Amino acid sequence: MTDKKIGFIGVGLMGHGMAKNLLEKGFPVTLMGHRNRDPVEDLVSKGAVEVGTAMEVAAASDVVILCLPNSPTIEATVMGPGGLLDGASDGMVLIDTSTADPTSTQKIAEVAAGHGVRMLDAPLARTPVEAEAGILNTMVGGDADLFEDMKPVMEAYCENIFHVGGLGAGHTIKLLNNFLGMTIAATTSEVITTARAAGIDLEKFRELVSAGILNSGMFQNIMRYPIEGDPSGLKFALTNARKDVGYYQDLTKSLGVTSPVGSGVFQAFAQAVAAGFGDQHVPHLVDAMAKLNGVGDTKS
Repeated sequence: MTDKKIGFIGVGLMGHGMAKNLLEKGFPVTLMGHRNRDPVEDLVSKGAVEVGTAMEVAAASDVVILCLPNSPTIEATVMGPGGLLDGASDGMVLIDTSTADPTSTQKIAEVAAGHGVRMLDAPLARTPVEAEAGILNTMVGGDADLFEDMKPVMEAYCENIFHVGGLGAGHTIKLLNNFLGMTIAATTSEVITTARAAGIDLEKFRELVSAGILNSGMFQNIMRYPIEGDPSGLKFALTNARKDVGYYQDLTKSLGVTSPVGSGVFQAFAQAVAAGFGDQHVPHLVDAMAKLNGVGDTKS
């Protein structure tokens, strides 16, 4: 598979590690540059070729991987003027590793098929640390035969690869996964705020939860911030968390499913972004809730 020419758009926190591992596994990589020059220049120094437009990426590639922030950006990159489809050749494969709206995914795939382009949705789990190490997890939706054909490409940056159903299933399961995680993060942050207002020792509270069924990796990642001052447990911006929970709510509406918990979780992240914390990582939701409730310093 290393004879496949790979295009990559979105070499940010996750994308840099993915592209780096593709290069290290012997795949030729063409990438589209962006304002953050450090990851671009690092990858070019490792052998990647930089071009200026999505159309040029497509023209140079057999397979194009996207790792972008949201569905409007993905749609513009693929279908907009100078986008991927303007430069795609018949038979090109598009692998979208972003967290996206499954309805948008279906629309993109339909338009792409008219240009002879096949698509997989393959969003990611784990963090930029695992991306750099080449041991991400991915959940893939799409044609089973195409999945098997593209598996060696994904193996360059993934440890665990799950085929979860037809096109759109990957993005749907990713939204379920992220909603569950962000719900735990939001409720933990609220509990921390309430505990501090009540004068409860957070270390004692963590000790109690850690010994029982309520313990989880997400709980521990959030608790490390107010107790130890370490916000590095989840390097995921609050504005992206709001976006993903919003996409989850759109999904429930499209299915006719009531989402009372989803509404509350979305409001928690929306309030944090409105309060100026959007660029901060998810553990800083503790700070946003402290500010909104006037409980003072979040450090115990």
